[in-house]
Amino acid sequence: MTTPMRQQYLSLKSQHADCILLFRLGDFYETFDDDARVVARVCDVVLTSRPVGNDQRVPLAGVPYHAVDVYIAKLVEAGYRVAIAEQVSEPGKGLVEREVRRVVTKGTVVDPGMLDERRNNYLMAVVLGRRGTNAGIAYCDITTGEFAATQTNAASHEEVEQRIGEEISRLQPSELIHVEWEPRQSTIHGLIDLVHPLLSTVESWQVEPDTAEASLKRHFGVSSLDGYGLHGRPEAMRAAAAVLAYITEMQPGAREQMTDLHAYELGEFMTLDESTRRNLELTETMRGGAMEGSLLGVLGETLTPMGSRLLRRWINQPLLDVAAINRRLDAVQGFVDNTLLRLDVRGMLRNFGDLERWTNRTMQKTALPRDLVGIREVLRLLPELEERLTDWRLENRDSARDGAFAPESPNLPISNLQSPNLP
Repeated sequence: MTTPMRQQYLSLKSQHADCILLFRLGDFYETFDDDARVVARVCDVVLTSRPVGNDQRVPLAGVPYHAVDVYIAKLVEAGYRVAIAEQVSEPGKGLVEREVRRVVTKGTVVDPGMLDERRNNYLMAVVLGRRGTNAGIAYCDITTGEFAATQTNAASHEEVEQRIGEEISRLQPSELIHVEWEPRQSTIHGLIDLVHPLLSTVESWQVEPDTAEASLKRHFGVSSLDGYGLHGRPEAMRAAAAVLAYITEMQPGAREQMTDLHAYELGEFMTLDESTRRNLELTETMRGGAMEGSLLGVLGETLTPMGSRLLRRWINQPLLDVAAINRRLDAVQGFVDNTLLRLDVRGMLRNFGDLERWTNRTMQKTALPRDLVGIREVLRLLPELEERLTDWRLENRDSARDGAFAPESPNLPISNLQSPNLP
């Protein structure tokens, strides 16, 4: 007869069979059976064994709780999903209750030690339409709250695959969710082999049109999705619902950060396939795959992680609309022409850090003390930055949508964001 703790472990493991289950035992997270063998190999820890009743022993590998994030990072980087079972009752007589509180995958990482601050960590979903000549694409970055979706309509299945492949190449997702579409020996399969995303699935009922629509309406608290640009884009709606369903299962707290959805058209931007991107060395060099020496490396004079990510997006997604191009150029020219303003703003931005990810971790209740300190320091700088920009505004306010500078009238005065007791 197995021990009660073994039965508890097996029950949790059966609910997360596709994950490495880290089982909290006092000051350690333990893994058993095949999971233990994987952890010992990937994390370079000792493989031992533990008795589980009836003179039976099973493989065991453990890691200390205070360093668990280091080992989770190694497992995720190796392509594994990691479920963390925490103790949820006080130790005492009888068995301590345990629950899986979070599941970490490549696309749902929030720990700063597992992320490259210079680039987004995208979770992407692809849903093919019934006829195979259209598809929905959605992606999000749960560390920043970015959430977008589009639909591609084409004359053939091959053309649809090409469009999907171009988006995979542009976004470089770390995890790809699919439902009805499976990669084959095609353009898509080749790009997946190149990008190496973790492949994940959601159940088909979760992206049925009625279910998907109801899920998104419930999430955004609206009676219609027209305001999000999803009218006439059923596959985009289904793809967005796939992303939400997956996040709800893996990182429920992150769902609340997805407060907006941006619908976009593929025709708004220049089409660049993987071969073109590679030959142009937009974000990495052909030899070595390094950022240094690429276009991004040459232009990369940004001072914040947020700026680095924005510049990467702009380079990967060149505009085609002349008016939008001119708005962006006007915003840049304004700073170029005003040297004193530019130097002052850059001086302040040096101390901004990664405000975007700090605030999202705070909202997800996973912030570290240094994140809160960083937010405090930025709040102290914001009034000065706002004052410096107030007297200088470009005539075309639409430039603010490109992220070039803050909008003229923020929804909430900066003074209201600061506590009078701010230390």
